[in-house]
Amino acid sequence: MKKYNLIYFISFSFLAISSFAQLNNRKTNSNADNLVNLNIGYSKTTSLVFPYAIKSIDKGSPDIIMQKAKGVENILLLKANRQNFAQTNLTIITADSRLYVFVLNYNDDCPDLNVNADNLAVVNDDILFSKENENQKKIEQFAALALAKKKKITGIQRSKFDIKLSVSGIFIHEDVMYFRLVIDNNSKINYELDQLRFFIRDKKKAKRTASQEIEIIPLYDSNSRNVIAAKSEWTAVYAMPKVIIPEKKYLTIQLIEKNGERQLEVDINNNLTKKISAI
Repeated sequence: MKKYNLIYFISFSFLAISSFAQLNNRKTNSNADNLVNLNIGYSKTTSLVFPYAIKSIDKGSPDIIMQKAKGVENILLLKANRQNFAQTNLTIITADSRLYVFVLNYNDDCPDLNVNADNLAVVNDDILFSKENENQKKIEQFAALALAKKKKITGIQRSKFDIKLSVSGIFIHEDVMYFRLVIDNNSKINYELDQLRFFIRDKKKAKRTASQEIEIIPLYDSNSRNVIAAKSEWTAVYAMPKVIIPEKKYLTIQLIEKNGERQLEVDINNNLTKKISAI
């Protein structure tokens, strides 16, 4: 009888340990269960729609291009910057204090084109915002002041295909920088704006190695237009966190045409401080 009791005790103990291990493993992987896989492509744009305004964005790889849809705060546009990129992730915080995490996979044949993110990938709904997130209206006000400033700078520009991209002003207030950009469309064809990106990159690219790029996502932009009409001029202000340009790197502003080849880049070196004005 004692022998059978011992067997029952050992069996019960093993079952309890096994059940605890499974429960513990389930808790450990609970965040993974909330992740949503998204397929994005190189030739198509994926739209992520959130129930509230997007406050913070972080991507796991420079192989992804992203920006907020023009004129709205709750739609994020995604596209692959390189075909067949390695799997990466995307983290987003919205104004309702929710943290979203997505796993991004390359699929140019069947990308997810329109995704409603509400409750799909929430891994935390108790985010506490820092004070700088409370200053959005203040940033918008100073962007308007930068747009109206009469002071202009010259020498930071690039022209190609009868399109000219230039920086006409660089301003700063506290820890926010404001870049006033001008696009002159001197061609006879409308220019449809797809992407306007800011990133820090190496001045020289060593052979057989990729140039490191760190993309900077603007805090705000005053642009409400997607099309610059033929023979017209467009001006907008982009606000971003204070940028420190290392000696051997550039701040690059990249302009990309939608469904077109007219792409321009302007490089700004670390002499940038000579052109900055206070608002």
